[in-house]
Amino acid sequence: MFVMAKKIAILGSTGSIGRNVLRVVSSLVAGRSSPGKEKTQFEIVGLSAHRNVELLAEQAREYQAKTVAIADEHYEKQLRKLLRGEDVEILSGAESLEAIAKIEEADIVLSAVVGAAGLGAVLAAARCGKRLAIANKEPLVIAGELLVREAAEHGAEILPIDSEHSAVFQCLQAGKADEVKRIILTGSGGPFRGMSAEQMEEVTLEQALSHPVWDMGRKITVDSATMMNKALEVIEARWLFGVEPEKIKVLIHPESIIHSMVEFVDGSVMGQLGKPDMCLPIQYALTYPERVAGIAEPIRLEEVGKLTFEEPNMEVFRALSLGYEVAGEGGSSPVVFNAANEAAVQEFLDGRIKFVNIVELIEACLDKQEYKKDLSIEELLEVDAWARRKVIEWVNEKV
Repeated sequence: MFVMAKKIAILGSTGSIGRNVLRVVSSLVAGRSSPGKEKTQFEIVGLSAHRNVELLAEQAREYQAKTVAIADEHYEKQLRKLLRGEDVEILSGAESLEAIAKIEEADIVLSAVVGAAGLGAVLAAARCGKRLAIANKEPLVIAGELLVREAAEHGAEILPIDSEHSAVFQCLQAGKADEVKRIILTGSGGPFRGMSAEQMEEVTLEQALSHPVWDMGRKITVDSATMMNKALEVIEARWLFGVEPEKIKVLIHPESIIHSMVEFVDGSVMGQLGKPDMCLPIQYALTYPERVAGIAEPIRLEEVGKLTFEEPNMEVFRALSLGYEVAGEGGSSPVVFNAANEAAVQEFLDGRIKFVNIVELIEACLDKQEYKKDLSIEELLEVDAWARRKVIEWVNEKV
């Protein structure tokens, strides 16, 4: 009996997404196939981490990865010591990420590297015609136009793991591209839903890190509080699904049960529902176009009760309004938008600026940028570095 095998390389395997990917793979390997279907085998062929050398070595042994990479080359010696006696190729340095992405036998390259560090690797995977499962926002925000073009040229497939975009992708299976009227991205509204601009002036770090639904890292939690996460998702959706910003709508959905929706021209609205759990979109990206039993806990609608929706306040949450503008402009604007936000959020986390200063700094960078179109990856990274420097310079002048 023929059994299909999928071989996976993970960029950022020691982070929260990477660890969940390995959980999902373990469950798929241990689980049974659906009735009438042959079981698909999954194999980990490549893993990478930035500095978490102990966990990377543990993962390499458990999943018998053939190649591992540590991006910070200062940890290579320690990794070699930990993996002494194992049949595994060990790489190090920033370029090692691309080597993992280009592993010839890998069918799926899953990107979960935070920031712009993994951009070159994602583009390399696209140029190799791989299935790209993207969990981090940066590739599509910073280089969406370039990435989509390269994927189309080389026959690569881009599948989203971000819960909202996975939901949209799943809903799109119900119709054709020219039948889509609009995409509806949902969001919890974060901890400051309903606050006025005056109240936002007094927001503390502790308040900003208290998300009502999701348990996330500090940076992503702050992005939810400013609604920057939704702004970035608008930019991602613009390139991932090939729609103009005016066909993308954001709705506040505090229960976080409907992860996103697609409205079709006939008036039908398709939504993907589920508990807040990244394992389901991860699994769908790995098994697509099939669905199989997994570890995601099913939702019980009778326990959910009502589902509510409301319009976001675009004046209070200025980041979201800027996101639409940036999505329409393209070029260097999304690069500046994302980089300035990352730098400003770090300044906020370090206690050097107020919560409301985050968006002020982003807007200042957008105003001061030297706008460019059709950037190469080298130019994208230069713009990224410029925006980060400007934020730090402005903060240093005022501290």
